Amino acid sequence: MNNISPIDGRYKNNVSELGEYFSEQALMRYRVLVEIEYLLALTDHKSFKHIKPLRKKDLFSLKSLYDSFSKKDFNQIKKIEDKTKHDVNAVVVFICEKLKKLGRKDLAPLVHFGLTSEDVNNTAYSLMTKGAVKNIMVPSIKGVLKELKKLSKKTRSLPLLSLTHGQPATTTTLGKEIAVFIARTERQLEGVQKVRLLAKFSGATGSYAAHKIACPEINWASFSKKFIKKIGLEQCSVSTQVEPGDSLAELFHAFSRINNVFSDMSLDMWLYISRNIFVQKNMSGEVGSSTMPHKINPIFFENAEGNLAIANNNLVFLADKITKSRLQRDLSGSTVFRNIGVGFAHSLLSYKNLVRGLLRVSPNKKQMKKELDESWSILAEAIQTVLRKAGDSSAYDKMKKLTRGKALTKETYLELVAGLDLSEKEKKLLLGLTPHTYLGEIEKILGGL
Repeated sequence: MNNISPIDGRYKNNVSELGEYFSEQALMRYRVLVEIEYLLALTDHKSFKHIKPLRKKDLFSLKSLYDSFSKKDFNQIKKIEDKTKHDVNAVVVFICEKLKKLGRKDLAPLVHFGLTSEDVNNTAYSLMTKGAVKNIMVPSIKGVLKELKKLSKKTRSLPLLSLTHGQPATTTTLGKEIAVFIARTERQLEGVQKVRLLAKFSGATGSYAAHKIACPEINWASFSKKFIKKIGLEQCSVSTQVEPGDSLAELFHAFSRINNVFSDMSLDMWLYISRNIFVQKNMSGEVGSSTMPHKINPIFFENAEGNLAIANNNLVFLADKITKSRLQRDLSGSTVFRNIGVGFAHSLLSYKNLVRGLLRVSPNKKQMKKELDESWSILAEAIQTVLRKAGDSSAYDKMKKLTRGKALTKETYLELVAGLDLSEKEKKLLLGLTPHTYLGEIEKILGGL
């Protein structure tokens, strides 16, 4: 294969559905959609009632230009572009040629009426992105959440030795640790779904100058707002020639935060597998290493981690770049916008690999029990806190001397507690405590999940 990018080569089958939104053909289709819908909005306005009304057949034919946009149509536009050297103008010529064939050459003057290329492009990109997010990206994120929730539910009561700074800390449950990523993702997903993408349709420098001189009787700002709302976006009421890109930047940043959560999860899953807390299914026929036949590598979490990093590099760069333009317009953003699909593609690939990885792991209860059985020292925190409650101001230093760097066993722990200057009730509480039961209020924390 001669593809330069692995997204269009090795990983193409994993992200091919995004082609409907972010391919060059998709961009052309959305440009046609914007131009046609704008044309129809104009013909529906009273200022253009002198134009021969559209028959149902004409209306169907015009909408089919984008509803049934084909590779043949795309190639036709590209052929025009080869001559004009302008992609949006090629779309305009394409539509005018179609109108001529429909016997509606009289509508050609209204195609791209008062517009600049940026009006069509910014609107097309927002529509493309909105569709991809709604129909592919959000469902894919929810697919990860679905598997996380099943895993969290399955392991919510399994005691796990937590590590802080890589050292034994307190007891948690495996399900609670998975739930952390669920809660974080759901919060960030709300942010994604709250973003309202904007579009501007106000001409060369955002003033409706050409529109107004041609049709002074029309309130063009109101017309634009109504049109943009009809096609599913919100109006950017004040702009230069370019729509500022702030709403897209908000969306990209929201996705980068979700990706950061998933990257953090990928790292933890890798560490849990390395620690033998999770074991992976042995899939017949698969090879883990070219030289070490015993290995089952956590490749899906590793792949996700790497692709999430590439995705965020793209998304964060885009959020930074597209919100800047020299004075009223420069062309540096044009080529950048063409890369919007790249960050989403690497994100989608990661989400799919996370699901694959999650479906292959199961908890290793024996390993979890073994770690806790060997970690009685973690109960030093409980002892010193009870001593503090009893009024012992030197409780921390006392326990530090007895336990820091020294491993407690069940026997030495019970002996230590028995010798404490505490009430029988408090001693009984501590004597009944084990590394497996030092769980705090985890059940209450997970109650709402």
